[in-house]
Amino acid sequence: MRKGSKLGSEQAKVLSFVPTGEYYYNKGMKAYQRRELKKSLKYLNRAFQLEPVEPMIACQLSIVYTELGEYKRSNDLLHQILDDLDPRMAECHYFLANNYAHLGLFKEAYEQVSAYLDKEEYGEFVEDAEDLLELLELDSDLIVEDLYEHDELIVQQEKARDLLESGHFQKAVETLQKVIHDYPEFWSAYNNLALAYFYLGEVDQAAATLEEVLEKNPGNLHALCNTAVFYFYQKRHAELDELIQGLEKVRPLLHEHRYKLGATFALVGHSKRAYDWLKSLQKIGFEGDASFYYWLSYSAYETGHEDTARNAWKRVLEINPEKEGLEPWNDKKQEEGFENHVTSILKKLQSEYTEEKLFGLFLTSISDNQRAILTHADFCDVEDLSIVEKVYLAQVLNSNGNSSIKVNQEIQNMHQVALHLYGGHRPITSVESGLFLTWFTIAYRGIKERETFKNAKAFAAATEFVWNRLRNEKVTKKQLCDRFNLSASTLTKYISVVESYLP
Repeated sequence: MRKGSKLGSEQAKVLSFVPTGEYYYNKGMKAYQRRELKKSLKYLNRAFQLEPVEPMIACQLSIVYTELGEYKRSNDLLHQILDDLDPRMAECHYFLANNYAHLGLFKEAYEQVSAYLDKEEYGEFVEDAEDLLELLELDSDLIVEDLYEHDELIVQQEKARDLLESGHFQKAVETLQKVIHDYPEFWSAYNNLALAYFYLGEVDQAAATLEEVLEKNPGNLHALCNTAVFYFYQKRHAELDELIQGLEKVRPLLHEHRYKLGATFALVGHSKRAYDWLKSLQKIGFEGDASFYYWLSYSAYETGHEDTARNAWKRVLEINPEKEGLEPWNDKKQEEGFENHVTSILKKLQSEYTEEKLFGLFLTSISDNQRAILTHADFCDVEDLSIVEKVYLAQVLNSNGNSSIKVNQEIQNMHQVALHLYGGHRPITSVESGLFLTWFTIAYRGIKERETFKNAKAFAAATEFVWNRLRNEKVTKKQLCDRFNLSASTLTKYISVVESYLP
């Protein structure tokens, strides 16, 4: 700048560019038209954050979610539009109908497409909506009651699956028993019930459930695969090998069965077979859940298909970011357990069962993600906790608690028993969860009887002995005495005490 310039004596003005919702919306639409759906999703999400009451942005965002197969997220947005933003956007009913049809929820699809046609006699999607309605009516033989029954079954099954995945095994048992009572030939419920029993340590009940399935529905692939999983966890290698030889000859047609077979092979360590099945599904456009991509990534990596493994893992993280750090090529990763799975812990803390809440609090105490759990919006409402749960929460927070609460020392001892168990059973997977749920069931009953749990090692050893016996696992008293430094008479005494508190 030359001397004497007036510009030098005036304060320079910097005009900043502040992107608006409209700016990101336009970028999102351009990306959508180029079929760059991930970019479109990113821009439209940003647009909606900036203008959360603009129904057009929300609607376009829902369409992108639909095209990415995220039907539930799309539905959430569409319902938000109809409920809060603009009830006059009748096309949202049509979009909802399509999403529900994809999800197999035909009753909801029927209701939504009917609502659209009622509101939009000459709308843009009338012809397509009439075709969808005709298809739904044809598929259901015009019996709307059947649609309601079918949808109720799907809802209950999804509820049970969520309970299983989050470790709510007892609640899953109750839900699945009701499903089986109402739908006695719905074999999927039997198979999930067997898994719930197995994870609770009720091995005989689990085996009996699978035997019932195979007796009434011979060759049921899910039952055979679950049996293989049980053999694997129980280290019944000879029986597992024999069953695997049979499963290797199976050539299922249904995508669901191919997925089950591939995931089972992956879980029991037959990576080549797993990769062949899972990769074949991906090649034909199968859009799986996080578990599908998890097992595809692991089986691909273990069979030398590293590019496939890394691409599949990207999908895992898109669906479930908590899996970060657990990729198959990460040599430093710790084996995944419930203790570092925030979502599962939060669900346990919301349980209606005290033993599950206590288990959730224990997991919180040992979790690497403790801060994230304690500050999470879905963390349990402290006011709703029982006195036992509140005192245990205080223990987790390293608080002194209230000295007037007599159970404080008992709670500390209860926690110490769990820590002794954790020393020999880490990480806590679905199988180990049964041990800890057994302990906290015993502990809660003991607390009500003013049990002190003073000899924490003896209670831990006795609980482990009883749990293994319930699972038909062989563990001798001598092994436990050596591990916990106990005498045989002490262990025998505490086994009797533990058994007295079992349900």
